[in-house]
Amino acid sequence: MTTETPRWFTSSYSGNGGACVEVATNLAAPHGIVPVRDSKNVSGPALAVPAAAFTAFVAGVRAGDFGTA
Repeated sequence: MTTETPRWFTSSYSGNGGACVEVATNLAAPHGIVPVRDSKNVSGPALAVPAAAFTAFVAGVRAGDFGTA
């Protein structure tokens, strides 16, 4: 992905027993990506999401564009 180390974090809203994702937003500005990984498999693969797409996704979540299951 990059030579810079991602600083992973999980949302403070994640209290569901580990079925979460972690993101590393520290790579958004310098590299234009937001890595995303499964919190249950921290040594597994990470998706490199374009920063603009991640920003649009978060905005959609905040706006309620995706509804609830």
